[in-house]
Amino acid sequence: MRAVNRTVTATAAAFLFAATAPALAADYPPPANPGKLPAASKKGRKLVVCKRGCRFRTIQAAIQQATGRDLIVVKPGTYREGVRILGRRYDGLRIVGDPRRPRRVRLDGRGLRGASAQNAFFVNAADRVTIRGFYARNYKANCFFVVNVDGYTLDRLVAERCGAYGVYAFNSKGGTMSNSEAYYNNDAGFYIGQTPPQKGRKKRSFVTNVKAYLNVLGFSGTNMRYVTIRRSQFFNNGAGIVPNALRTEKFPPPEENVIADNDVFWNNFNYYRGAPFKIPERGPAGLSAYPIGIGVLLFGSQDTVVEGNRIFGNWLLGFGAVQQFELAQSNDPKLKEAATLRNNVVRSNRFGLGGRDLNGRDLGYDGSGTGNCFEANELTSPVPTIGPAAAYPPCPGPAANSANPEVLAQAAQWLAVQDPKKPETFEQFWLRHPHAPRTGVRPIEHFGQ
Repeated sequence: MRAVNRTVTATAAAFLFAATAPALAADYPPPANPGKLPAASKKGRKLVVCKRGCRFRTIQAAIQQATGRDLIVVKPGTYREGVRILGRRYDGLRIVGDPRRPRRVRLDGRGLRGASAQNAFFVNAADRVTIRGFYARNYKANCFFVVNVDGYTLDRLVAERCGAYGVYAFNSKGGTMSNSEAYYNNDAGFYIGQTPPQKGRKKRSFVTNVKAYLNVLGFSGTNMRYVTIRRSQFFNNGAGIVPNALRTEKFPPPEENVIADNDVFWNNFNYYRGAPFKIPERGPAGLSAYPIGIGVLLFGSQDTVVEGNRIFGNWLLGFGAVQQFELAQSNDPKLKEAATLRNNVVRSNRFGLGGRDLNGRDLGYDGSGTGNCFEANELTSPVPTIGPAAAYPPCPGPAANSANPEVLAQAAQWLAVQDPKKPETFEQFWLRHPHAPRTGVRPIEHFGQ
C-alpha cells in the first residue's frame, strides 16, 4: 500500500508541476535590483511619430531623442520595429498611441530579425514608463515586456500571437496592467513573475479589466507577490489563472496575492487539436503536458485570497490548490517552505453560475499545508468537491490541514492518459455540461470550430 501511495504522489507531482510554465528561455537581461523611484521630472516635450509628415517615422527614432520628461505620441499606422527603452534616462517616459482604438496603432514583428523581432516594446531598468493605446502582434518572445523596474503602466493594449507572453512584467514592483486584451499567445496572455520581496508597506501590482482568451494560460505568475487581479475575464484558455512556485525563477513562492471579482469560465481550449500558435510539446522540465479545463489553480501559494469570483463552465476543475511537490522534495529548507500551501482563503465565490453553467468539479484541494480555508462559496456542480467536504475546512483555517489523498489519486489519473500526440486524451476526464449563452462570447474547445 505504501508503494502505491508513493507512486500516486510522484505521478500527481509530475502532473501538477507541469500545470505551470516558467518564463520561456530567451535572451533576456539578467535580473537586477529595480531600485528606488527618482524624484518627479519637470514637464518635457511632445514628440510625434507618424508614417508621413512628422519629424519621426519610427517610434525608436523618437525614443533616441527623448528623455523621461517627454511624451511620445504615435499616430495610426503599422510600425514594423521592436521598440527598446533601456535605462534610467527614460524614467517617467510616456508613449501613447490611440487609447480609444488601440488597433489603429499597430506594431507587427512579422519579417523582423534579431533583437527587433523579439518584443514589440521592451522596457529594462526604466521606472514609471507608460505604454498606452497600442496593438502588437507576431513577435517571437513577448508583445509588451517590462523587467527590472519600479513602477510601470501598461494600459489599453492588445497583444496577439506572440511567442511567449502577451503582457509581461518580470522582476519588477508596483505596476498596473489594465483595460487590455491578450489572445493567441502560446504561453500566457498576462504574466507577472519573480516579484522581489518587500518589507514594510508593499508596492502592489494591479491587473484590472483585462481579457485573456485562446492562450495556453490566461494568467500565469511564477513567484509573483503583492498582485491583485480584479474585474477581469479569463475564458477559452487551456487554463484560466495559475499562480505558481518554481525554482526556475527567484523568490518562491507566490504570496500575498488577491484574485477577486473576476469571470473565469470556459477554459477548455484544447490547443493540441489545433491552434494559431506553435503548440507546446511538453511542460516545463520535460514533464507532462499542461492540463486543460481548469479555472483557477494555486500551486504552492501563500497568503492568497480568492474571493467573489464567478467560476463556471470549466470542464475539468473550477478551482484547485496543491502544494508544489517538486520543491517539497528539495533538500533546501527554503524551497521546502516555498512548496507549502499556507493561509490561503477561498471565499464567496460563485461556482457553476447558479447551476446554469456547471464546472466538471467545483473544488479540488489536496489538504496539505496550514491555515487554508474555504468560506461561503456557492457550489452547484454535480461534483462539488473532489473528496469529502470535510477536507475543505471553514475559515479561519486550522493550524494544520488534513491531507486529501483523493485529489492526488484524481490528478494521477488525469496525468496517466494525457498524450500530446493524441489530443482527445486531454478531454477524457472532462465532465461536460451545457454552457449558458453569453453576449458577444462563444465557447471554444477546438480552434476553428
